Amino acid sequence: MTELPLIGGAPVAVEPHLVGAKIGVVTFPGTLDDRDAARAVRLAGGTAVALWHADTHLADVDAVVIPGGFSYGDYLRAGAISRFAPLMSRIIDAANSDAKLPVLGICNGFQILTESHLLPGSMIKNDHLKFLCRDQVLRVENNNTPWTSDYQAGEEITVPLKNQDGQYIANDKTLDALEAEGRVVFRYVGWNPNGSRRDIAGISNAAGNVVGLMPHPEHAVEPGFGPESNAGTDGLGFFTSVLNKIVGGAQ
Repeated sequence: MTELPLIGGAPVAVEPHLVGAKIGVVTFPGTLDDRDAARAVRLAGGTAVALWHADTHLADVDAVVIPGGFSYGDYLRAGAISRFAPLMSRIIDAANSDAKLPVLGICNGFQILTESHLLPGSMIKNDHLKFLCRDQVLRVENNNTPWTSDYQAGEEITVPLKNQDGQYIANDKTLDALEAEGRVVFRYVGWNPNGSRRDIAGISNAAGNVVGLMPHPEHAVEPGFGPESNAGTDGLGFFTSVLNKIVGGAQ
C-alpha cells in the first residue's frame, strides 16, 4: 500500500492494485475542475490521464471524467459547443460500444452529456435565476452503476454544489421512464436548489455506464477540504467505485 500526501494533513493509503487503472480527465477551453477531478482519481488510487478536447484518441483509458466549468464560456448554451469537440466523438462511440466505457459528467460535464445525447433531457438556468454555491445533501437512488457501487442504496451523502444552469428538465414520458428503469441515480434531499424536475440531481443511461451529476463529488475527497459532514470525503466513493469496477474488485 502506497501513500499520497494530502494538501494539509496526513497521507491517505492507496491500494497498489488500483494504480494501473487509467481514468481520463477531459479539458475544454473554460474547464475549471479538471485538476480537482484528476486529484480525486489519484486519491482514490488510480492513474489520472489528461485528455485535451481536440485529441482524436482516448489514450487507452479505462474510464472518462468530464469535469465542471464553463466550457467555451457557455456562450451558446451550456455544453452545446463542447458536444462537437473531436474527443467527444470518441467518447460517444466508446460509451455506446460493446465495451461500454464508463463516463462521468460533473456539472458542465452533465450538461455536455445531455447535449451529446448520451443522457436524455436538458439543463436550463436555475429556477431562481442565480448562481448558487453550497453544500448539498444527496440520496443515492441507484448504486448499480460503475460510479456508485461503493455506496449503499438510500445512503445520504454531502458534496458541494455550484451552478447557474443546474435545473434538469425532461418531458413527463422521459421522466417516467427514468423512474421506472431505475435511472435516477441521485436525488436532492432537504431542498431542491435549482428546480430540477422530481428533485433529480443525477441520472444514467440505459446501460448504466454513463452517469451525469450536477453537484461536485471531486470537491469532497479530502478531510478538512470538503463539507464538514463525514470528514468531507463523501465524494470519494465515485472514484473508488469505478476503479474497483475496472480492476474487478479488491485483490
